[in-house]
Amino acid sequence: MIPEHLRYTAEHEWVAGDGSAPVRVGITDFAQDALGDIVYVQLPDEGATVQAGESLGEVESTKSVSEIYAPISGTVTARNAALADTPELINTDPYGEGWLLEIAPEDPAAIAGLLDAPAYGALINK
Repeated sequence: MIPEHLRYTAEHEWVAGDGSAPVRVGITDFAQDALGDIVYVQLPDEGATVQAGESLGEVESTKSVSEIYAPISGTVTARNAALADTPELINTDPYGEGWLLEIAPEDPAAIAGLLDAPAYGALINK
């Protein structure tokens, strides 16, 4: 499942939005499937600045702990508070209720540089 309207990173994060307002960020269905049952999520606080390509948090599953990388640079404007009590939302609805955070982009044009759905599909099907 690779929604056409999203942009993606090679590290399996997705971005929803064009950058004219804060964009929503999460991990892909491919990533959550590889991780297994997610039991804990660590995310930056609202107001934190994140840099594209750098770690912004962790997802812990029954199998491992994996870094989450910032798909773009900007300021965190919201965190998905529901994940504190129900991190498994990432497994059940990675593109909906399982979103991670929202970022106000430093450079909205950076979103266009991310992978589109066909390119991400090609990446995971190698």
